[in-house]
Amino acid sequence: MTIIAALGGLAAPAAKAATGTIPIVFSIGGDPIELGLVSSLNHPGGNITGITFLAAELLQKQVGILHDLVPGAAVIGVLVNPNNPRHNADLSSVEAAARALGLDLHIASVGSENEFDATFADLARNNAGALIIAGDAFFLRVSERVTNLAGVPNRYSL
Repeated sequence: MTIIAALGGLAAPAAKAATGTIPIVFSIGGDPIELGLVSSLNHPGGNITGITFLAAELLQKQVGILHDLVPGAAVIGVLVNPNNPRHNADLSSVEAAARALGLDLHIASVGSENEFDATFADLARNNAGALIIAGDAFFLRVSERVTNLAGVPNRYSL
């Protein structure tokens, strides 16, 4: 039997667009209904099913936890990948949570490896005292570089 395992925000929509017959199992951080992958969570329908981590809700919680851990951070940086289909929804979630706490955000969009140095320099110029990293397979792949640029010792890398 053939099956497609689609891991991450870009893989699942691509797999669904590619076939209507081969079974697809996805793992994503976003809402599969919003992304057009399934018709409902209880009965996905078609040839696709999977799991979601509902990253938007997690990002909102992260803002609150980060504020508790670093209460002196007047500006929080948010690292997002503009190539991720969840980009706008992730930003909306973080912005809503930050507004509720009276925090300022500095959005840092990184879609390729050559953008990191300039982005982290910009975060420093804007006095970001803490950083939230939106869930994205790209950031996981380069997690050691991200943690190094953020000044986190390697023993804490993702």
